[in-house]
Amino acid sequence: MSTILNATKRHKGQGSTLTKLRQSGAIPGVVYGYQMEPTSISLDARMFAKVLSEIGSKSVFQLDVEGKKINAVLNEVQRCALKGHVKHVDFKSINMSEELEVDIPVSVVGEAIGVKDGGFLLQPNRDIRIKVQPSEIPETIEIDVTNVAIGTSLYVGDIRQNYHFEILNEDDYTLVTITPPSAENVQEDETVDGTPEVIEATGQNTAEPRE
Repeated sequence: MSTILNATKRHKGQGSTLTKLRQSGAIPGVVYGYQMEPTSISLDARMFAKVLSEIGSKSVFQLDVEGKKINAVLNEVQRCALKGHVKHVDFKSINMSEELEVDIPVSVVGEAIGVKDGGFLLQPNRDIRIKVQPSEIPETIEIDVTNVAIGTSLYVGDIRQNYHFEILNEDDYTLVTITPPSAENVQEDETVDGTPEVIEATGQNTAEPRE
């Protein structure tokens, strides 16, 4: 999917200039890559936020830089550490006929058998690197964890054949692991039948008569 974003060329300035630009409702950025020199741009902040909320960050964008159409992917988004708003964006122009290497987030679907049995699901790695045509870049990669039991894991080698694109990670790249419940939880769940015997310091059972 190609989404058009209008952009304006800008001259590189000092920090105060960028601050004024942001205060006016714009986001500074840069676009570089295929068949172009690095170009400083600015985007409307509201429109950029709207597009991200609708289609996410993995789509191919068509930048309209003062009439020049550029196919690009979003390479980096810098955010304010305190308020979370976007401070700067980097776009990479691409050749639509060539495959790209991109990192795609993993989305877990289904309820694992191991979780039903009391285990805990862990995701050691939350992204997969793939090689794919720009027009076919997925927003997420869904993996079914239904059959993952306690003490077992799901690896890239287990899911590679499920997708038409090439997964660049090794077969032993771990996606999901189900760990057993902790020993404390197991002990809390255990019950003891009857009344426990009371043993004195001498080691004798108080329930038996003394000689």
